[in-house]
Parts: sequence; C-alpha cells; structure tokens
Amino acid sequence: MNIKTIVVSLLFISFLSSCKSEEYSAEIPQIIPIPSSQKTHKGYFVLNNSVGIYYDDTFKISGRFLQNFIEEGSDIKLKGNNEIEFILDETIKNPEGYKLDIQPYKISIYAKNDQGAFYAVQTLRQLLPTEFENKAKLDKPISIPSVTIEDAPQFEYRGMHLDVGRHMFSVEFIKKYIDALAMLKMNTFHWHLTEDQGWRIEIKRYPKLQELGAFRDETLIGHYSDQPHQFDGKRYGGFYTQDEIKDVVVYAQSRHINIIPEIELPGHAQAAISAYPNLGCTGLQVDVAKKWGVFDQIYCSKDETFEFLEDVLDEVVELFPGKYIHIGGDEAPKTNWKNCNQCQKKIKTEGLKDEHELQNYFITRIEKYLNSKGKQIIGWDEILEGGLAPNATVMSWRGTKGAIEAAKQKHNVIMTPTSHCYFDYYQSTNPNEPVAIGGFLPLEKVYNFNPIPEELNEDEANYILGAQGNIWTEYMPTEHQVEYMAFPRILAMSEVVWSKNKNYSDFTKRVEHINKRLDALDINYANHLYEVEGELVSENKSDYYELSTTISDKIIKYTLDGSEPTLDSQVYKQAIPINESLTIKAAVFNSDKQLGRIFSETINFHKAVGKTISINEKPSPVYSGSGAQGLVNGISGSDTRYGDKEWLGFWGKDIEITIDLEKEIEINSIRTRFYNASGQWIYAPNEIELELTLMNGLKLTDKIKLLNKNNIIEFNYRVQKLNNETIKINTITLRIPNYGTIPEGKQGAGNKAWTFIDEIIIN
Repeated sequence: MNIKTIVVSLLFISFLSSCKSEEYSAEIPQIIPIPSSQKTHKGYFVLNNSVGIYYDDTFKISGRFLQNFIEEGSDIKLKGNNEIEFILDETIKNPEGYKLDIQPYKISIYAKNDQGAFYAVQTLRQLLPTEFENKAKLDKPISIPSVTIEDAPQFEYRGMHLDVGRHMFSVEFIKKYIDALAMLKMNTFHWHLTEDQGWRIEIKRYPKLQELGAFRDETLIGHYSDQPHQFDGKRYGGFYTQDEIKDVVVYAQSRHINIIPEIELPGHAQAAISAYPNLGCTGLQVDVAKKWGVFDQIYCSKDETFEFLEDVLDEVVELFPGKYIHIGGDEAPKTNWKNCNQCQKKIKTEGLKDEHELQNYFITRIEKYLNSKGKQIIGWDEILEGGLAPNATVMSWRGTKGAIEAAKQKHNVIMTPTSHCYFDYYQSTNPNEPVAIGGFLPLEKVYNFNPIPEELNEDEANYILGAQGNIWTEYMPTEHQVEYMAFPRILAMSEVVWSKNKNYSDFTKRVEHINKRLDALDINYANHLYEVEGELVSENKSDYYELSTTISDKIIKYTLDGSEPTLDSQVYKQAIPINESLTIKAAVFNSDKQLGRIFSETINFHKAVGKTISINEKPSPVYSGSGAQGLVNGISGSDTRYGDKEWLGFWGKDIEITIDLEKEIEINSIRTRFYNASGQWIYAPNEIELELTLMNGLKLTDKIKLLNKNNIIEFNYRVQKLNNETIKINTITLRIPNYGTIPEGKQGAGNKAWTFIDEIIIN
C-alpha cells in the first residue's frame, strides 16, 4: 500500500468515525441561483478540526472568504493540508464559471480565476448550516452532502441598484447590501448618489454640494398622490465622505462586486443647483426638493456647467476604479432650456434641431470627457433621444423599446424595465402592505422575466449584457424597509441573470429553504409564499373560481359566507362554481395552524360576466392583466396596485372596447374605473364616448366628461329610459381616447400617457 492510499484510507476512517447521530447534517442542495448542473453522490464530506484548506494567491479573495466563513461560524480551525483545495482550471470557458466537487474525502474547487472560485464558495456556503451566517460557533462536525456542481452565469451583467438620494443609508448597511449581492452571485452594485432631493457624495472642489445640497428642509408625508401635500417639518440629509466611499469600494472588491456610481445629468439636478444656482438656466436660488417627482430645474448647457461637471467627474473617477460611470440622462424636462437664451444659442452654434438634440449634445460631450479618462458611460434610455452617444451603454427602463432600438444600433444594453425590475412596486395585493410608489410586481413576475426581447435576432441579442433590479427609495425611509422590498425579489432576479434552467415551483421551495439563512443574516424579507391566489375561469358557458398557492405541499381552506377560514373550514379540492355574487375567503394551512394571510375576493356577478368582449388594441404585454376577458370577470382591481391581474394598461393608444351581451338585456347602469397616477405617467382620459346598440340596430351615443382629481376616476353612467321604458341592449361600445402626449409642467412631460382601465360592470 503506497502513502497516497494510506492517507485516503485514514481520511475515510475519520469520516466514518465522526458520522454520529449528534452531528449536524446539511440538507440536500437547495441553492439560489440554481446551478447549471448538479449531480449528487453517496456519502458526505465531514468538516471538522482535522480538515485543512489550500489556495495560492490566484484564489486569495475566495480562499480567505471561505476560511473566514468557516472559522468565524464554528469552532473549527482549518489547517494547512488540502482536504479543501482551490485548483486552477484553464479549460473552464466562462471566466465566472466554476466546478465544485464534494467527495467524502475532499472538496475541490476548480476555476480559471478568483471570481469563478468565489462563486463556487458562495454555492458551498449555501450547503453549510445557516448558523454559520450569524457566527453561532457550532461545535460539532458538519456533514456536507457529496455533490458535483458545474456552473456558469447566463449573463455577464448581474446587478442591483440602490437610490440613496431620496433616503440615505449607513455605510454599514451598504456593506450588508453588498454582502447579499455577493451571496447571490451578483457582480454589480449601481449606487445612485445624486438626486433632486439630496447630493450624497463629497466633492472637495465644491463643498456647498455637501454643505447645502445634501440636506432638504423637510420631506413629504404619505403618498405623492395624497392631496393636499403635507410635510414633516424635519431637516433631512447627509453624504458619504470620500474616505467612506473608498472603504465601500475596497469592501465590494473583496466580494467581486463592481460599483457603478450614478451622477445624474442633465436632469434630477435640483440639489446641485440649490448649492450653486449658476448651474441652472435661471440663476435663481432654489431649494433642495422636498417631495418626489420630476422638476424643471436641470443643468444649463453653458460651458460653465460643463466645467463644473468635469471637475466633479474628475473626483468621482478617482474614487471608483470600475469601467463604467452612470450619467443618468432620464426625465430631463426641456422647459427651462426652451426659455433659456444660452441654451438656444448653444442649439444654433452647434447646428442642432431642438432641445432633444441638445440633450444628445450634452450627453455626448460628457461621454467624450469620460472616455478620455478611460471610462465608459451608462445612461437611462432617454439618452436615445436626439441620437445616441457613440459608445454609450443603454439602461432600458421604460419597457423594452429602448433596448431593442439600442441593440439594433449595436450598443450594449442593460435591462431594467419597470414592469419586472422595479422593486419599489407593491409585491402583494394584501391591503396591509406598507405604502409603496404604486404598481404591482409579485415574485413570480420577476422570476419569469426574460432579459432578451423577442424582437431581437441572435446577433442583436448579444448586446444584452444582463439585467438589474432597482430600489428607488421615495417610500423607504429605513434600511428595514429597503430589505423588505428587495427580498425575496432579489432572489428571483439573481436566478433570472444567472440560471438557464428555471422552474418557479422548484424555486419557491428553495426560497422557503433560504429564508432560514436570511433569518440568520437578520435580513427583513417579505414572505408571501403562503398566500392564496384566485382566478375566475369560464368553461362551457359556466363560471368557476380556482384557488392556488405557491407551495404545492400545503392545503387551502376556504369559506363562501364572508367568515374567516379556520382549521375546521372546507378544504379546497376543485374549482368553485360561480352563479351569484359572493365573497370567497381562504388561507393556507398545515396540519395544525394557518400559515399565511387571509385571501379575500369579492365577485360581482353582474350582467356582463363571461360575455364576449373585444378590444381594438392589445394592452401592453407587461400590463396585460387577465386579458380582455378580465374586464368582465366580476373582479375589480386593486385601489393602489395598477399592475395586478385586473387592470389593463395601454401606452399612448386610443382604445375601443365592445361587449356583446349575446341577447337583448335590460340594463340600468354601466360602470368602470380608470387609474390616475401622474408620478407613473398614468393619466385618465378626459372623456369617454359610449355607444349602445339595440337589437333593431338603433344606436344610442353619448359623450361623458371625466374629472381627473383622484387616484381612481369613476365612470358611472345611468342608462336613460326610451319612451319611458327601460331599454334592452345587445351591444355596448366604449371609445376611450388616450390622454395624449403629457404636456410640459406635468410628470412625464413629453412622453405618451398610460391609460389603465378596470372591470366594466353592467347592471
């Protein structure tokens, strides 16, 4: 027997002798994001004080991370031998790929660089006890299941964003946020540092930016849509010193996270202009913004402004060693430019057509300057307006149109559409959810996001670098709330950008598992796994209501009399027949208790439920609700979440809706609702044309004005009698003109307005 055989035999004997009932036995792999390939084997690797770790300088970051994680989370002290070994493997094609091979006698990590090895470590981390996360100092050997994992990311850009302009968060929390990204194999932190409501980065050449621009006098209370606006009367603000930023950058590098700073221009600049009024077109003193939205105070296009911005960017470039600087470019109203002599002079001297081309000039000039410093720019998709800067990367947020346009022009694109990537939207229809900006983005919708628009061919798709989730913090004043809005949707996004083989049902089981790790990490996550969902379905001219829940091994109990479900309530086994108005209440239970919140759905079985409906235009694919039939399914949408299954959204389109009642029916009223939220560019129509068709072909038409004052605009039409008799109607047609292009001075100025319509109720 040679020496090598003796060593292996001794290791195996050690493994057998330490596998006792009191050991902690790790569960089968439940990894997020799910790896490309997992092959389980018999046996376990036992992690104890006899185990050693070996890595050279190639794997310094990943090796140290694993060693520290094990030694700080347990009483185990790793030795210098190589039961855990990092191995250079140049045959791995993807630079971020890895192979993790766990055998009963050894753990081998194969990668072509430290970054790939780091992701292998993050996978191994999820195979270790959750107690390691809070440094519980476990004092027992740890059994790790034997498995071979080969893995690599689908996209090269995998990011999360955090807005610290509206609300600011501690350096400690920024590091905690970066830690979470690293655990989920994300590689980019987009740090949104400047806003109308506060300038958050120290610029030594312009001290007033942090002395004045970093603080606002007070902050809006409640939601922007609440009228009249009220304020808290409390001064708010702060900024990160350059030393703090350097510290965060080094910390991120130790987790293979690249930080992209965002310095907004030419819009979202009111905080900077409040500090230096000469940067604006009027030269007048303005306050740091106290409420949310878009403001006319943007940088003037004069040379003095460019000198300021170049000085600022000089300091920014020195702080952030990464390839990219994000320059914003979004939501820049042109009102002041149109009335500014210097801007109009710039348009003429540069031979530009209009203010949109002036924005292109502005962005291009900044891009050239940053290119000279060895940096590339990223901008929101508005930078496409007036022509795209030569080397710019586009961050597509207003749907996918900007992404398609940029990719076809051979520009790199990062996907972050509001419909799937804005984590400031509500994530549940439960009325007890904390206040959010609006919308509705549940976990499953994030998970089902495909970053590559179907309109792109294979070559064009190569320009899609990846995607990121965005955390805008108007309604997130605390770190606790940021975590609640980020988790678990960040888990879904990590799988969107990393994994090719996805299954939502399997994912939710892994979320249930990783929640224990989040508990150990003291991360405040939203848990909607045990909530009930419902849907009205029609079959053979009969209507049924189906209930479902995300976790398949749980049971649903329900009532139909409006009472709260209990352990003694009826178990849901099949769809519930619907032939009258009623309220369904349901909840998820295990054998001894209720697990989730109570679901409640009121079904209004009005005269149009299940009838044939058609719309001349298709709703936006990202706000398609339950389709046209969802407008006559007896279920009204949320009062606060226009992105739910009931509201239909149309962008810039006039719509005509026709309901065929299939026979003459006496009707007394026609009701519907329109969402109205200027902050999200949703504007209810000013009027509706209604056409009622009788069986004899007679058509009755009327135009009704709507008053746009509230978040929800009610349309309630009383059908007049004809010759003193209630009329019988065969067909109802609603013609709904779009609000049009949003005018100057309103939120979303210059863009097409959204129209959102809810259930059409016929009685």
